[in-house]
Amino acid sequence: MSLRIWHQSFTVLGDVPVYREALAQRVSEIVRPGTIVDLHGQIPGTFPADYPGTDLAYNFLYWLHGIQWVAAAREAERQGYDAMVLASMSDPMLREIRTIVDIPVVGYGESVFNYAGYYGRRIGMLVFIAERKESWPERIRQWGMQERFAGVMPAGVTFKEVVAAYSDPVRCKAVLATVAESAERLIRETGADLILPAEMPLNLLLAREKVSSLGSATVLDGLATCLSAAESVADLQKSSGMSPSARGFFNVRPDKARVQQALEFYGLADLGRRIPKD
Repeated sequence: MSLRIWHQSFTVLGDVPVYREALAQRVSEIVRPGTIVDLHGQIPGTFPADYPGTDLAYNFLYWLHGIQWVAAAREAERQGYDAMVLASMSDPMLREIRTIVDIPVVGYGESVFNYAGYYGRRIGMLVFIAERKESWPERIRQWGMQERFAGVMPAGVTFKEVVAAYSDPVRCKAVLATVAESAERLIRETGADLILPAEMPLNLLLAREKVSSLGSATVLDGLATCLSAAESVADLQKSSGMSPSARGFFNVRPDKARVQQALEFYGLADLGRRIPKD
């Protein structure tokens, strides 16, 4: 069964071409024959730098930028995609997006925690953006996965160091060594048996270098899990008609015409058409 999947990144992919190329290559290795994944990033100029970490450390700016994800989902549905992947660990606006589009929407973070039960018990997260550390327990509680969360620690490397590692073998070796040290500490202090490199650039680098374990813990590949999940839920919608529940405040669906009116009032109705396909 052929599928078209809209992949949405929190990065302006055009600003980091080496990362974008590595992402495209890895996606082609993951999905089954016949699945087409189109990569989309944030609108150029969204952030003051080539990585959104400077803004995502602040809760207000994080949610403000999340409006682009709502716009992207509506555009994905309008263009006839079979599913959408939110390729950011925090799954921006995931719950809200599912109430306004009819196509399946899969989040990186939610899918990893759901798949984790196949590989171990407790997930420890390694992150770039230390300022978001206290946000993770709350987000994981919303997914209903508190019992699988061991804790979170800095990865010991920055976004720029990871991106440089894509094209520099010496830097790559140094980054991998530092991440391994951070993972050993995380395992020792939290008892984690699963390691999640939370930000996608690090996740992608470890997958490219075929790092499937660190210390005694399994490394979870978030990109692989969310794409596999997207293929599965799209298949299930086509074959069985299953879709997310519409019961209760967090799931009830507003009238589509009213959503359009509200977006027009705020000047956001056409925002999705500015989301670039990279």
